[in-house]
Amino acid sequence: MDGSNRFGFVIDEEHAGLRADSVLSVLMEDVSRSYIQKLIEGGSVTVDGKPMVSKKEKLRAGAEVVLDLPEPAPCEAVPEDIPLDIVYEDDDLIVVNKPKGMVVHPAAGNLSGTLVNALLFHCSCLSSINGVQRPGIVHRIDKDTSGLLVCAKSDAAHRGLSEQLAEHSVTRRYRAVVFGRLKDDSGRIDAPIGRDPKNRLRMAVVPGGKNAVTNYRVLTYMNGFTEIEARLETGRTHQIRVHMTSIGHPLLGDTVYGPAKQPYKLNGQMLHAGILGFVHPVTGQYMEFEAEPPEEYLTTLKKLMNR
Repeated sequence: MDGSNRFGFVIDEEHAGLRADSVLSVLMEDVSRSYIQKLIEGGSVTVDGKPMVSKKEKLRAGAEVVLDLPEPAPCEAVPEDIPLDIVYEDDDLIVVNKPKGMVVHPAAGNLSGTLVNALLFHCSCLSSINGVQRPGIVHRIDKDTSGLLVCAKSDAAHRGLSEQLAEHSVTRRYRAVVFGRLKDDSGRIDAPIGRDPKNRLRMAVVPGGKNAVTNYRVLTYMNGFTEIEARLETGRTHQIRVHMTSIGHPLLGDTVYGPAKQPYKLNGQMLHAGILGFVHPVTGQYMEFEAEPPEEYLTTLKKLMNR
């Protein structure tokens, strides 16, 4: 389809028997369920080559689903009075603790309620390098991942932060809970990541993918689960989730890379960007920030420890 992004995938056993709109909203994290329902109604989703007739259609294992996602019409993000958890701010940059469930920047089906909308309301200016839909955004974390992000107010700060990300010199440490007990107390996963050839909505460890390195160490062993700290050397899409799944330990709450049926009701994966460090692009001073995981993470962790 001209002017669209086409995504195709094969339904696995974990997602078989579930509603089509439910499955697609899980796999396409930045697209709202209501928008996916409109795409189904408009004939933009096919199953085995035939248009899907209902958003309630149950998908069978092995079904080939193709979704044509239209390119969003160019539009400027607008300021919205959304509370921000500001960890640090000066004239050049701002560090925020993003809540779980918030999309970083506007995208198809999520044109409001994003971190960018909140930043535009709070800040008098943001860097313009990434255009009108992603002003100030230097890097991002998944919608259902909480934690620290640095955003640029000036173009000079943006360029300086982007260079550090490209050089892999930014400190990024996450806390996560994974299924099972890891064999080693620490390890390094060096495995390239690219689009999953069997499911274009997901990433996977694939030959010829982009270089991706994750270091991990065990924080706590629990009955059937392990809490780890993951340190990123690179920043690929879904990197920690893909890498941990590749060694047989998907994240708790991750229905995209882990089991579709989870033992606990969670709003997404147990993953929190807790430590962020970088050299200030203007002053040259190294700065490091830390944020505690949200209440849902801590409450679930306590339940796991008391199992």
